[in-house]
Amino acid sequence: MSEAVRMWVEVVFNLAYLVTVWGLVVAMTRRQSQVAPADRRVARLFILAFALLALGDTGHVGFRVLAYALGGLETAVTVLGVEVGLVGLGALSTAVTVTLFYVVVLMIWRARFGRRTGWFGVVLLAAAAVRLVVMAFPQNNWNNTVPPQPWSLYRNVPLMVQGLGVAYLILRDALRQEDRAFVWVGVLILVSYAFYLPVILLVQRVPWVGMLMIPKTMAYMGIAVVAYVDLFRRGEK
Repeated sequence: MSEAVRMWVEVVFNLAYLVTVWGLVVAMTRRQSQVAPADRRVARLFILAFALLALGDTGHVGFRVLAYALGGLETAVTVLGVEVGLVGLGALSTAVTVTLFYVVVLMIWRARFGRRTGWFGVVLLAAAAVRLVVMAFPQNNWNNTVPPQPWSLYRNVPLMVQGLGVAYLILRDALRQEDRAFVWVGVLILVSYAFYLPVILLVQRVPWVGMLMIPKTMAYMGIAVVAYVDLFRRGEK
């Protein structure tokens, strides 16, 4: 695939994704009154989770589209007298919001299954805190268009602990209670990480691997659609 074709595939997908994810957040918000009373806390948490995801990705993929429009991924802007790369700024924004996204998903698990956080949940919250601290180190080089190793791995290991840990909790309880919707939520989290792991490990040496972010993002959209159908359109199924 040529560089120009890859750029246009990414731009079209990014714009379609932003429209879709914000559309789902708006649709969820507008249909809150139609959610069953017992599910309203879970529904509100899903709105919060995907609003965070949409906000961070507006910076992440939105700034990538803007950078392409301004001449390329190396495009930088001046903020308060400091030159900042658009791609790096967007990557930092989504890195923060996806960390918070999984904190909210842990809260969703608690609300859905009536569970307490427990020691394992505390480990997942600690992983979120560690990730935020690691991301503050200058060695992350957020202005780079390609995340540097080994710091890309350092900051993503806690995220993997978060995501895979909460997927385990969701699948464990969803399978026990035959909660089909949340079985899908847990499976789709695992699918997203299956596509994300090669990007973390290989994108510095094999740039085209970054295209795996597209199916990874589609897995997140699948979670949003499952939540929307199960909670916000239950009466129409």
